[in-house]
Amino acid sequence: MKIEILIRQLPLRHTFTIAHQSRDVQTTLIVRLWDGDTYGLGESTTNPFYGITVDNMTACLEEAQKLLENEPIQHPPLLWEKTKSIFANNPFAQCALDMAAWDLYTKKRGEKLYEHLGLQPATIPLTNFTIGIASVEKMVEKMREFDWPLYKIKLGTDHDMDIVRELRKHTDATFRIDANCAWTAEQAIRYSHELKQLNVEFMEQPLAKDDLEGMKEVYAHSALPVIADESCIVEADVKKCAGLFHGINVKLTKAGGITPGLRMIHDAKGLGMKTMVGCMTESSVGISAIAHIAPQLDYVDMDGAMLLAQDIATGVKISREGVQFPDRPGTGALLI
Repeated sequence: MKIEILIRQLPLRHTFTIAHQSRDVQTTLIVRLWDGDTYGLGESTTNPFYGITVDNMTACLEEAQKLLENEPIQHPPLLWEKTKSIFANNPFAQCALDMAAWDLYTKKRGEKLYEHLGLQPATIPLTNFTIGIASVEKMVEKMREFDWPLYKIKLGTDHDMDIVRELRKHTDATFRIDANCAWTAEQAIRYSHELKQLNVEFMEQPLAKDDLEGMKEVYAHSALPVIADESCIVEADVKKCAGLFHGINVKLTKAGGITPGLRMIHDAKGLGMKTMVGCMTESSVGISAIAHIAPQLDYVDMDGAMLLAQDIATGVKISREGVQFPDRPGTGALLI
């Protein structure tokens, strides 16, 4: 196998702001994993909050190349285990390789990824469309520009409830709220009752990831379900979230790829928890991969490519009517 690394810039439709950062352009790393004349595509975006850069992802992938250069493509979970020590401190790079491996492996077998996994695309839940933190006027403008039946509203300001109340005046769409660790337990519980009346479906990561005592209170007294994000990064975190959250949001980049993501979803279901997969503003390379595993989810946040001013790839097409997959094996993603 040969690992080819491509760096691309993803310009965003609008400045994207959450509780701890803002950006207008997202840097992304594409892995093209070759076996003979066939290749698979994978992707991971850089992330300053987690210390993920082009340089440290590239260094890990170059180390993995030394291990794989004389190896043919193999079942991706075997490849993931073989290389996991290299990526111990860089799951984002591991995700890009793992995603490419799944694309390549299923291409070689002439299967779409969802077919290989035994999933039915008709059961994919509708993705939300994310509205980042901005002035209320700008947030309303974003909703008008992209009319959608389900929005994720990013919060973490000193006037969060005012934002939700005002946005509700302008749409009948269902809301999801993501506070990105910004609230206290008292705030989350108090807000949840009004948020429920404002047609909010759930609250994502309302408290700091280590505030376990606070989450016990929120879990017990919230009027809305609570979904873990920052509190559920890797496989070992799933069990820790039981009794604190009603569900988990798996980010493939943070977890290390599709391989551990599938295991996290399985473990959460076994604990009676809801499952969701989220994105990190990827292009259609990463989003197409998420779409293939989405049929087994309760919720999905795969709007990354929808947030871009210009995509670098083609793949799945997402509309109100559902997800349309290209008639190609693997994940179906192609670079433009």
